[in-house]
Amino acid sequence: MPEAFDLESFLPYRLNRAAELISLSFSREYKQRFQMTRPEWRALAALGSVGRMTATEIGTHSNMHKTKVSRAVAALEERRWLKRRENEADRRVEHLELTAAGQKAYREIADLARTYQQTLDRALRSRCHRAHRGRIGGCRAGTAEPTTQARLTTRSAAVRTASASSERSRSSHAARNHAATAPR
Repeated sequence: MPEAFDLESFLPYRLNRAAELISLSFSREYKQRFQMTRPEWRALAALGSVGRMTATEIGTHSNMHKTKVSRAVAALEERRWLKRRENEADRRVEHLELTAAGQKAYREIADLARTYQQTLDRALRSRCHRAHRGRIGGCRAGTAEPTTQARLTTRSAAVRTASASSERSRSSHAARNHAATAPR
């Protein structure tokens, strides 16, 4: 029988969960201060860090679907944080860039992001330093809210316990089978 797959220890899954928890945590910061959605933040950050882009380039840069980019661009345009310019060679393409107000908003949010990054770096250094062999599980714990963190810790412990119990059961079963079939 194949060994049970432990999703909780699968690194891509764990990294994705950690990234999502961090993204949600930071989104509360800019949502509270600027009333922005995550797609709006990502579009603003892309334009602020790269400069003039098309909506397709924002989507590629931010890993967002074109409908989310379109809504984010419309919301930023409504705030007068970006402007559109048609491409002279191909009128189907629009170049997007931040207005002066958009650049100001980007600088303020970038400052907020730098502060968040410093806080996150300190928390991760502290957690990782204490974590067993630098495993991401120890590093991830500092990013979750207390109730989420407790639920994840309890669930991970339950999965590890179930996996260990299953492994002991398989080992015991294999030993019994080996003893029963071994020549005497």
